[in-house]
Amino acid sequence: MYTPKETFKEILISAGLRGSERSSSSKEEQQSTKQKGKILHPPIETFWQLPPTKDQHKKFTKSRTVKIMSLPFKKGVRKSKSLQTILVGSHDPKDEQIVDSFRQLLFLEGQLLEKNSDYHTLLRFLRMRDYDLTKAKNMYLNYLKWREEFNVDELSKELNFEEFNEVKKCYPHGFHGVDRYGRPIYIERIGRVNLDRLFEVTTIERFVKYHVTEQERTLNWRYPACSLAAKKHIASTVSILDVKDVGISNFSKPARSLFLEIQKIDSHYYPETLHRLFIINAGSGFKALWKAIKTFLDQRTLAKIQVLGSNYTKTLLEVIDPSNLPTFLGGDCTCSDYGGCLFSDKGPWNDPSVTTILQAMLEAEEENDDDEAKSSATKDSFGAVTPDNVSIKDVYDATPSRDDIFGQPFLQKILTLQTVVNDTKSKIQALEAVLKDTKSVIEGLGQPMEEV
Repeated sequence: MYTPKETFKEILISAGLRGSERSSSSKEEQQSTKQKGKILHPPIETFWQLPPTKDQHKKFTKSRTVKIMSLPFKKGVRKSKSLQTILVGSHDPKDEQIVDSFRQLLFLEGQLLEKNSDYHTLLRFLRMRDYDLTKAKNMYLNYLKWREEFNVDELSKELNFEEFNEVKKCYPHGFHGVDRYGRPIYIERIGRVNLDRLFEVTTIERFVKYHVTEQERTLNWRYPACSLAAKKHIASTVSILDVKDVGISNFSKPARSLFLEIQKIDSHYYPETLHRLFIINAGSGFKALWKAIKTFLDQRTLAKIQVLGSNYTKTLLEVIDPSNLPTFLGGDCTCSDYGGCLFSDKGPWNDPSVTTILQAMLEAEEENDDDEAKSSATKDSFGAVTPDNVSIKDVYDATPSRDDIFGQPFLQKILTLQTVVNDTKSKIQALEAVLKDTKSVIEGLGQPMEEV
């Protein structure tokens, strides 16, 4: 298990009236941590906030959105700098530099594939491995191998998870609203899980596949929708785990198998997507279980977890507005029209005023891809050579269009190709020198033959 070279604050377990003491103690420990060693990298969205626009008084309404979603708008979407800035975010120069180095390393080793190599994906793996290029490369290549073996790209289309509603009943979980920053909120009520019933309606294999499709949907749809709604780049999740009445008895062999498989997938293949995890209603039974669970988690994940007792509402309301928090967690929302908050999938990703714009952008990208594919085919017919690392945009990829010749991706390709050309030139020169020496030897052997 990988352990970064960092000093981490301890996980605090608080209960009852000591919740307020936890907050102040946490701040003191953070200050102490800063003095003793390095601290965790800042939230992944830190450098991706969109500067406030001058004209903010106009708001989208459903009718106004539909009105402007005409064909001219859809074609103009691909040129919208403000929307692209929101989805792509502004980059920290230091991060940009090391991502460029990472991309060059992958390219020179023939590992820079067309998909899943955008700036933010590479940055997530770098951050998870504390910006160590070699470790990040190994982790990233394992991720690509897993995607191919698990058939991730086709899974969402092929998996018919018809037991969805039954699974929700015996395993209460789901996305619900956003925090005050705009990040999606994910909730699980572990104490109410009926494992016997769960494994009657589904299997571990099918549940894991369902979990992967939800992770893909979060990356490719929920985050972009949240970004548009918040007008700043969103790339991580706030999670709430309700462990009321959970103890050692709940950690049965099937439960361990399911937990370990999901934990492996999330930490190895979707790194740096967790912003905070609040574990609430932690009783004495869970505290004993927590000691065992911690051994399966890496230090970076542990540092994002806050374990609370029954007096958790104040802490949650500090980061989540009551309208986005279910009543069973101390908020105001019931989602009665949907059968409960965990069945609603409430959030910007289901808001027509947001999804209509997002869908138009995706369609514009598809049209752009079609145009580029036709252009590429035309060039190929005349013998044009296309670099292997030119990526074809995924439908949900929010990276800048590569037809922007002044954009960083294009410059990166030029710099990378220049490095390869220089390297090839050196090898050719070395080969020429060897051939010259060989020619001299052959000529030397030819002289005795002439004398004979």
